[in-house]
Amino acid sequence: MEHYFRLLERNKQWADRARQEDPDYFRRQLGKQTPHYLFIGCSDSRVPANTLTGTDPGEMFVHRNIACQVHPNDLNLLSVLQYAVDVLDVEHIIVCGHYECGGVRAAATDEHFGLVDTWLAGIRHLRRLHRRELDAITDQTARLNRLTELSVLQQVFNLSLTSVVRQAWERGRRPLIHGLVYSIGDGHLKELVRAVDGPDKAEELAPRV
Repeated sequence: MEHYFRLLERNKQWADRARQEDPDYFRRQLGKQTPHYLFIGCSDSRVPANTLTGTDPGEMFVHRNIACQVHPNDLNLLSVLQYAVDVLDVEHIIVCGHYECGGVRAAATDEHFGLVDTWLAGIRHLRRLHRRELDAITDQTARLNRLTELSVLQQVFNLSLTSVVRQAWERGRRPLIHGLVYSIGDGHLKELVRAVDGPDKAEELAPRV
């Protein structure tokens, strides 16, 4: 229970400190949320969206899952996406993978890990599509890093195929979709693709067989 009680104590310290620095801080949080971003990231505990982007509560709407996948039948993600785009009218959608991702590492092998195998099937398919490029990378870490990057680009493309995003683009040029990779080793974000704002730009990311 030590870690649990420590969590509660840290919450109290944080709340007290926030009120001391800004007496109206929590009162402002009671209003309607108006985030600028939808952040789709990995569930990895080392990749906290607000911390690594330096954003405050209220600035970022967040969805996280293993290896930040965008599946067309994931009702959880699609519901978050629809709310973010149609109700909150976010300007930016950020797909953020990260190096040293356990999901990507698992998908890069032929081992079986149980239920998660179904979830990671898309990355395994991506590995087969890009086998020639990946096999040419002799360093294992660099090979996994590249697979991580390819997966992020694939998820950006997958987002572009959703009816939510397509209908939003028909109304105007938002949301803008960006693909980033976070480096746990140095804390930096690497930009892979910026401001995908329509089918034409998205098609450039489509996997080629």
